[in-house]
Amino acid sequence: MMMARMADAAVPASRPARREVDGILLLDKPVGLTSNAALQRVKRLFRARKAGHTGSLDPLASGMLPVCLGQATKVSAFLLDADKAYTVTAQFGTATDTADAEGVVIAESALKQVSRDRLEQAMAGLRGEISQVPPMYSALKQGGRRLYELARAGQQVERAPRQVWIRALDIEHFDPSRPVLTVRCSKGTYVRTLVEDLALACGSLAHVAALRRSEVTPFCAGGMVTMEQLEAAGDDLGSLDSLLRPVDEALAGWPAVRLSAADARCLCQGQSVRAADPIIPGRVRLYEPQGRFLGMGEVDSDGRLFPRRLFV
Repeated sequence: MMMARMADAAVPASRPARREVDGILLLDKPVGLTSNAALQRVKRLFRARKAGHTGSLDPLASGMLPVCLGQATKVSAFLLDADKAYTVTAQFGTATDTADAEGVVIAESALKQVSRDRLEQAMAGLRGEISQVPPMYSALKQGGRRLYELARAGQQVERAPRQVWIRALDIEHFDPSRPVLTVRCSKGTYVRTLVEDLALACGSLAHVAALRRSEVTPFCAGGMVTMEQLEAAGDDLGSLDSLLRPVDEALAGWPAVRLSAADARCLCQGQSVRAADPIIPGRVRLYEPQGRFLGMGEVDSDGRLFPRRLFV
């Protein structure tokens, strides 16, 4: 009998069953946590079968990390392409190997402070379309390896510049050595590189002391949920699910098309249909007659509507 009890005690407790859950969580990622670690924690709390995030935040950075659960992973690519907004604190006077506060200081400048006028002039030259060279400490791949892996091995490689858009760059709080700036930019923008380029334009060096992402278009800061809020819900899946945003909110800027029952059936079978109303060619949100979100479609120049990514 004792042996039987001991055998039972050795059997590990079964993991909670994973479930199908669909929606978008606007996680307020805390400082010190990688984006993947945050994703895995959210996936575990929701007991979700499928989950993905829409663009990494450095461990040093906090703020909005949209996590797509279930069917919402089908729209994650469009959030990757979205504009982002950040608040960044720049530390003037020193450069680090990672361009942020986690790195090792590799150079110092005699100019450790900057005037507001000089900072404004430098920012004016960095608004609009600019060219950026991605930092070595980034997740981009070259030769099958991440750049940060090469950097940690002491290697420097040539990186092709890329064009990005700085839609807004303003001073939120002026301090001559640690100004706080707000940035609204296109996908693929490295705020660390932007801070370095800004300092160079001022005749100095700088690195990112703090970084927070406040928006991922079309989502604004007001809808973010902290990890503490999620963990406080415990095993109450209903409370957790109430924190999710509808999947189609990620496509709020797309035209909406309400389909007839017949057209919905045709699209679900992979067929195109004639758009009922004149629509500018491009991507659209599709809805069934009852208003349920069906997925994404595209209208061509002839007014034909094609299915592109439909939900089951």
